[in-house]
Amino acid sequence: MTQLKIITVEGDTMLEQWRHVHNTIVPPAAMSPEDARERRERYRLRNAYVGEVLVGCSTVRPPTGEGNAATVIARVLPEFRGRGFGTALYDDGLAHARVLGATVIETCVLAVNEDGLRFARRRGFVEIERYVLDGERDEWVDLRWSGD
Repeated sequence: MTQLKIITVEGDTMLEQWRHVHNTIVPPAAMSPEDARERRERYRLRNAYVGEVLVGCSTVRPPTGEGNAATVIARVLPEFRGRGFGTALYDDGLAHARVLGATVIETCVLAVNEDGLRFARRRGFVEIERYVLDGERDEWVDLRWSGD
């Protein structure tokens, strides 16, 4: 794998890059700059670069609820998939979730994102729910990690 740098989002330029990847991968959940700023306050957002080229991003939502579940989401732009970048982003997010004390790991994938679903399943995630948000048409899939 080409040298990958995964860096915590700081400042408006990096946040806009994170938002670009997010909105490219999940257009039904496209965020405004204000939405992204709010996410940065609640979650750990990171960008992935090869040299100066943005290739992906990640989100780690801290553990919550009875099951102490954290959500780890890795996103890689389509033209950079299949090179190990998603695995590196996922591993980085998983390590952070564990530092936060997560005992359960979950992820969420837009149902039409076959690459994303295949990626999650290869890493041991199993589907726990499919749903459509109120007033929307797009189907989402929540998955839970079944272990190493």
